[in-house]
Amino acid sequence: MEIVIVGSGGREYSMGLALQNECRIDGIYFYPGNGATHKLGKNIDFKTQKDFVDFALTQRIGLVIIGPEAPLVEGLADALRENGIPTFGPSAKAARLEGSKAYMKEFAKRYDIPTAGFIQTQDYNEACAFIEELNLPIVVKADGLCAGKGVIIAQSYEEAKSVAKEMLDGKSFGDSGKTIVIEEFLDGFELSVFAMCDGKDFIILPAAQDHKRLLDNDKGPNTGGMGAYAPAPLATKEIIEEVKNTIIIPTLDGMAKDGNPFSGTLFCGIMVVKGKPYLLEFNVRFGDPECEVLMPLFEEGLFDCFLACANGNLKNIQYRIANKVCVGVVVASKDYPYKNSKKEKIKLSSERNAESHISFAGVSKEGESLVASGGRVLVCVGKGENVQEAVKEAYKCVEFVQFDGMQYRKDIAYQALGK
Repeated sequence: MEIVIVGSGGREYSMGLALQNECRIDGIYFYPGNGATHKLGKNIDFKTQKDFVDFALTQRIGLVIIGPEAPLVEGLADALRENGIPTFGPSAKAARLEGSKAYMKEFAKRYDIPTAGFIQTQDYNEACAFIEELNLPIVVKADGLCAGKGVIIAQSYEEAKSVAKEMLDGKSFGDSGKTIVIEEFLDGFELSVFAMCDGKDFIILPAAQDHKRLLDNDKGPNTGGMGAYAPAPLATKEIIEEVKNTIIIPTLDGMAKDGNPFSGTLFCGIMVVKGKPYLLEFNVRFGDPECEVLMPLFEEGLFDCFLACANGNLKNIQYRIANKVCVGVVVASKDYPYKNSKKEKIKLSSERNAESHISFAGVSKEGESLVASGGRVLVCVGKGENVQEAVKEAYKCVEFVQFDGMQYRKDIAYQALGK
């Protein structure tokens, strides 16, 4: 069958590459894709959602995988399913777990899912009163989608109140901040835990850790992610079992009970405090760059898992995850994340080996050249028997990339190397 992967980043490229390597499909379309996805399939674009659905029907597309959160929140999965097209990704109602932080927190409270104490409000005075009750630092979140930028960790009461006011006034994030969530700060270590779900059954993938800060030693501003690795050695069997029993199962049961069964990727952002996992947030798709280090760990069954989640029959699917480690190093453009960078021609060496590859993201094609078009340009992924080997392969891969202004962290996976 032919499939469509919706999105244009490194996440979508890595899914396409892994599925192509399985040789289980006849062809891949990327909607809209990027300057490198044409190497894996065909890029397509449409003016409206209806035009895309019509294409999927005419082309008899056997599976659509939706990568980013925005089209999920906007209901693309619903439109496809209403037309009988198997789709990997939650409905718009189920996607509220990411689309609305207030909804997610209230859902967690209703179903006794461990999470930080919070309020959600549209009232500045109520926000200030709750801020005064908390210890520093204080977490302030815009309710809606903010491209990963809607969470502020305030270091003083004055900063927390100022951030809350700017969000509620619409100055920071527009309508996405008209409702805010204020919550206590949890101090521990973070994990990214991904479950592929079909509405009732699920499989848990190896836990990952990403690196949000721009610079080494976790300095500099937050970004969309400067690197990731999986599996994370800090994710013990006991912790994963508790995440499964106290977070994932109650969430799937609760969503089904509410009439919004969840299928697709449930991304649990976890903070482990004194050995106990707490839910920081849900995302309803694979993380980026976590996806880039998870896809290569599938030795077989990836396509079957995607299709089974879409069709609601995951329970008996056979798949195999390699007993290896993957590390991904993000290579970003010169001015990321402060502003757009000018386009730069990318030079690639052909010396990479079977244990490394590149997942392309912020790239465009100009003639026969690949151009860094800004933001996070690509991810160099290395695989190894252990973290040390995977780190070595990933950074060897970085050496084969050249463009003016390229920047990347030199310490990806330092947590695992330290352990």
